Amino acid sequence: MEIINLGGTDKRLYELVAPLVMNPAVIRQNNNYPFKTLSKYIWYLAIDNDGVVGFIPLKPANKGYCIDNYYVKGDDKEIIGTLLDNIITDLCGSFVLTAVVHKRHVKDFIENGFITFLELKNYHKMEYTGER
Repeated sequence: MEIINLGGTDKRLYELVAPLVMNPAVIRQNNNYPFKTLSKYIWYLAIDNDGVVGFIPLKPANKGYCIDNYYVKGDDKEIIGTLLDNIITDLCGSFVLTAVVHKRHVKDFIENGFITFLELKNYHKMEYTGER
């Protein structure tokens, strides 16, 4: 599996993720919430022989970045871990990384150094602690 990152309006990003973000099954998996991007976003994509198997867009926030509206094929914890590891490595230093996490992925984010600070009906709001 290869991890690449692209800017939020990079032409290649649209070519790679359009088949997913326009797929009704993928949108349902995201609780029918559309995927969004702007030029300031940084997208991390996991790619294997089947194409894009996961992505996590980073939205700039006041003191760091926020993860929201991500996709992981088959809810694969290895893909989640690899994407998060690459993001954390690239952002090394002082930053705040928050995430709006689907309930089904909370355990996977905890294993990658996140803690819950707010539990909602369908999501947890989590923050990276820097410890694994």
